[in-house]
Amino acid sequence: MTAPPRCEPRRVAGDGQHEATPSSTAVAERDQAVDRPWVTIVWDDPVNLMRYVTYVFQKLFGYSETRASELMMQVHTEGRAVVSTGDRDKVELDVQKLHAAGLWATMQRDS
Repeated sequence: MTAPPRCEPRRVAGDGQHEATPSSTAVAERDQAVDRPWVTIVWDDPVNLMRYVTYVFQKLFGYSETRASELMMQVHTEGRAVVSTGDRDKVELDVQKLHAAGLWATMQRDS
């Protein structure tokens, strides 16, 4: 969850009152955070066979067998692989589907 933007007072002409507006730094920070997509990460586990992981990637994400095998090998050799990106709702759904298939998956903001 991102922090709400900081506000600076702005004088409104004629009435002597102040109106709160987000500072330009806060707006830039918020916009930058919004622009970063979420990623789904699959982690290596000692349970699932490599062929099964490849199959799951093909069925859930529509990857070709070649691309699914590449991602599976990345999980196997590096311990993890990013398998999908998108907005938070999409990535949450992807993580749920991977969990239902028995794979270890998490989500985070893309760095």
